[in-house]
Amino acid sequence: MDSMENLTIRPLRKEDLKDIVYIDEKVLGENRRNYWERKLELMNNKASQISLVAEWGGTVVGFILGDISGWEFGVPETIGWIDTIGVEPAYQKKGVATGLARELIQNLKSLGVKTIYTLVSWNDWDLLQFFHSMGFTRGDMINLELKI
Repeated sequence: MDSMENLTIRPLRKEDLKDIVYIDEKVLGENRRNYWERKLELMNNKASQISLVAEWGGTVVGFILGDISGWEFGVPETIGWIDTIGVEPAYQKKGVATGLARELIQNLKSLGVKTIYTLVSWNDWDLLQFFHSMGFTRGDMINLELKI
């Protein structure tokens, strides 16, 4: 892959399931087809869903799942969420994720979103660096968990 000229970003469709499952399996090392079937089914039933895929020469090489919400978690405005981002390992660190994120951010902005949230594990240094490079900073909210 020499140049990003051949990269196309388009809305995610339910027909992209097999490609998303493939990329997810390459990244995580396990097949989560059932998870992705449920996730895409729920996503397709929401009018606020705004997710994208990146194609290189007609092949899906990455995806980003986004959404719009408001008045959740005490946040009194329309906000955007980045739920999941995945890029085929052979295309990582080549601008695919950046292209997807920029397009999603632009789409959210055009819909009136002023703040975008995402959750990242403190142990995922690469992902933290990626979001930092996109302009994300630590927010005012803290995620809490209870292991049971």
